[in-house]
Amino acid sequence: MHLRSSCNLKFEISEPTPFILMLRPRSGSQQWVEKEEFKITPSIPVFEFTDGYGNLCQRLIAPIGMFSIDTSSEVITSDYIDQGFDEPFVEIQNLPDAVLSYLLPSRYCESDFFNEMSMEITQGQYLGYNQVAAITDWLWDNISYIPGSNNQPISAIQVNTRKFGVCTDLAHLGIAMCRSLSIPARIVVGYLHELKPMDMHAWFEAYIGNRWYTFDATQVGNRGGYVVLGFGRDAADVAIFNQFGTPVYPIEQRVTVELIESSF
Repeated sequence: MHLRSSCNLKFEISEPTPFILMLRPRSGSQQWVEKEEFKITPSIPVFEFTDGYGNLCQRLIAPIGMFSIDTSSEVITSDYIDQGFDEPFVEIQNLPDAVLSYLLPSRYCESDFFNEMSMEITQGQYLGYNQVAAITDWLWDNISYIPGSNNQPISAIQVNTRKFGVCTDLAHLGIAMCRSLSIPARIVVGYLHELKPMDMHAWFEAYIGNRWYTFDATQVGNRGGYVVLGFGRDAADVAIFNQFGTPVYPIEQRVTVELIESSF
């Protein structure tokens, strides 16, 4: 699937404001970034670095006045997400070092509170992929996905109590339950083709059978069209922008994902 994704953000800045952005997709096992544009207006110095999760991030100080960020990428990604039923649980001692941090409780994923619940949901399932698939099915059946119902990240415990939330909320609860079963899990933020309503999107991945698999309790089936911007332990690690000082919110935010017709 050949996609063109874009994100346009506009701010009104009242005092010089430091920003950290995370709006550049990277090529990996599930996607290839063919073309990319990244424009800051007005033109100012930008310094790029790679964070501890391998995400491409940009540092800058936004000047007083109107300030905009316009990004666009052409990405080749999978038509369908891979499924791995019966792929096995990886024992802790055999996990790669870089994966170990995704076993631990984090700010929004209090996995140490969910073991009994997760064991009940996955009872009788083959250890590994089938457990995570059962968790994802449970989320679909029991937690209502309501876009726009929450403007701030909430924790897995809060999501489980409320029984509804945005995509990030469902991902947090799925991650917490996976980790409670000693299955590494991480949040992913990016874009999804034909997401309704169109906006940024979040889902989660679990490490099973010596690789990462994608799970999304907000969507039916295994359709593809996902464009990854970043990975992390939870929403605190994958904000598309962080600003410091006096709070600043976008006065305009627009996301688009279009299918590029093949010329062949």
